[in-house]
Amino acid sequence: MTQPRLTTFQFVRTRLHLFLVAIRKRLTLGARAVLIDGEKVLLIRHTYLPGWQFPGGGVEPGETAEAAAARETLEEAGYRPEGRAALHGMYLNRLAGGARDHVPLFVWRKFTKQREFTPNAEIAQCQWFDVGRLPADVDPGTARRVAEIVSGGERALEW
Repeated sequence: MTQPRLTTFQFVRTRLHLFLVAIRKRLTLGARAVLIDGEKVLLIRHTYLPGWQFPGGGVEPGETAEAAAARETLEEAGYRPEGRAALHGMYLNRLAGGARDHVPLFVWRKFTKQREFTPNAEIAQCQWFDVGRLPADVDPGTARRVAEIVSGGERALEW
């Protein structure tokens, strides 16, 4: 199925509308990745945020959320997710973006290590943890998502 072509007027009007909505509403879209290897989960620690979290970051223009999660995982942890991910859920993250930050969470069980992790200005640590023994300072939302994935229980709507 082909995408309908917009007239020049429709294109300009649509772009202007989206620009004005973005200025007023400031909706942000991030993406996070869960890498699971048996009973282990990969977590990272940022230099600018407290606690252990999943790799992830912002979705760039023209990029799918799944591609952003995979890219961020490679950039932050040195692992390249393989194949299509399972979308675990879409969450409203009030802490990071007020009431406008939305985060899809993707799960991969197949991936390859592309490079050794080296601490840098953004990521201080990268480590595998047993899903049943997460670190004491894990981000609470991250801990809840691990529990959801492991138990297969009900998913929350907010991070």
